[in-house]
Amino acid sequence: MLLKQQSRDAFNYLYKNYSAVLFGVINKVVFDEETASDVLQEAFVKIWNNIDRYDSKKGRIYTWMINIARNAAIDKLRSKGEIMKSKIQTGEDIVNDVTKGQKTEQSTDTIGLRKMVSELRPEYEVIVSMAYFKGFTLDEISKTLNIPLGTVKTRMRSAMQQLRNEFNN
Repeated sequence: MLLKQQSRDAFNYLYKNYSAVLFGVINKVVFDEETASDVLQEAFVKIWNNIDRYDSKKGRIYTWMINIARNAAIDKLRSKGEIMKSKIQTGEDIVNDVTKGQKTEQSTDTIGLRKMVSELRPEYEVIVSMAYFKGFTLDEISKTLNIPLGTVKTRMRSAMQQLRNEFNN
């Protein structure tokens, strides 16, 4: 495989074909384009330094790279201590975040969803936001918030039911 030889052409190929997608994944976690650019650079360094660990039998390179990028973004938030802060967005912030590069119908759906999530009880809102807007697993949420995994699952289930009811009304 050309990538495992770590040639300049291989790196250029990866960057040209995957950087935009990886940037999007990272930006959805960190909510800041400057930070996302920094994390993208860090992610590509990790990808390049660990390319020999990629095993095509275990999955596509695309999936492997997205996992590295997502984890790098989460690590950045943890290192900055921002995971515990619940980022409260104003309506204008939400519009600006979701309208960048999205179609109008998609933006409207996302704005409505974020608004609905923001109206949940605080203990539900933080879990849903971490899982769906920042990419955390339930186990990561449990460890980050220092609450039992069962509690996280119960709150997530209750929040999803409440969102379903709101959405259907």
